[in-house]
Amino acid sequence: MADAQYYEGLGRRKTATARVRLHAGGAGSFTVNNDPVEKYFPRSIDQAHINNVFKVTGTQGRFDVTVKVLGGGITGQADAVRLGVARALLKVNPDNRKVLRQYKMLTRDPRAKERKKPGLKRARKAPQYTKR
Repeated sequence: MADAQYYEGLGRRKTATARVRLHAGGAGSFTVNNDPVEKYFPRSIDQAHINNVFKVTGTQGRFDVTVKVLGGGITGQADAVRLGVARALLKVNPDNRKVLRQYKMLTRDPRAKERKKPGLKRARKAPQYTKR
């Protein structure tokens, strides 16, 4: 499988980064950091989020997917994988752009943790005001 043709996509969410490779003509295996996707993402909602990309494009079971993901939490990583898969599918068939845009799968979610400001406890939480 090392020499086989593959399509690569990069996905990011918060501080998570996922490098996704779709190997053409595969049996439908899905590995994330050398683990099956069911083991790496045990929550069914995260698995459904990722597999939804294949459903809307009608490409279920057509590719072997290998993912290297770093940083962030589990849900952020799942969203990064989803964006990476969508971008890789776009390289496979550029005609997928319309349907992927319709389901908002090509848009990177820009939300990230806001930085802490000086004099505050968190980004916006101020210490309690005392009159006396």
